[in-house]
Amino acid sequence: MLKKIIGIDPGLIHTGWGLITVEGNLIKHIDHGLIKVKTGQDLSDRLHDLHRDLSLVLGNFLPDEAALEQTFVNNNALSSLKLGHARGAIMLSLSMMNIKCFEYAPNQIKKSIVGKGHADKNQIAHMVNILLSKKINGTSDVSDALAIAITHANQMHNKIAKAIA
Repeated sequence: MLKKIIGIDPGLIHTGWGLITVEGNLIKHIDHGLIKVKTGQDLSDRLHDLHRDLSLVLGNFLPDEAALEQTFVNNNALSSLKLGHARGAIMLSLSMMNIKCFEYAPNQIKKSIVGKGHADKNQIAHMVNILLSKKINGTSDVSDALAIAITHANQMHNKIAKAIA
């Protein structure tokens, strides 16, 4: 059964998204992009713009499921809090379109794509290109989003394989 999955790398300034289809073991790249939110606006306006622009992407492609990177809590609590707001706007956009959202930890994504949980952005981008048999032009936000979608596809495949065994 063909399934469309959108991977989303959340951010308050740049949010990457990548759309793939999955049928059995075959993963195919459909499209990708970067949502850029203007800086210098109030937080509520930035969140509104993120929600609006992502909703347009979702409406255009109608994915079956979404995969999102979990928040990485770093030393800057304010940055983590703002990222949480962006994730909330993203989850609202998904929920309003009845798209189920799955979350993956950054190390889980890296391990799924590169084979180790401490890979860098260049290694992830390189492996995404290999896994999709295509050179993906874009920022690390885009390759990360595609990596998140591929991770979800791998997790779905693993669950099906375990259920059959």
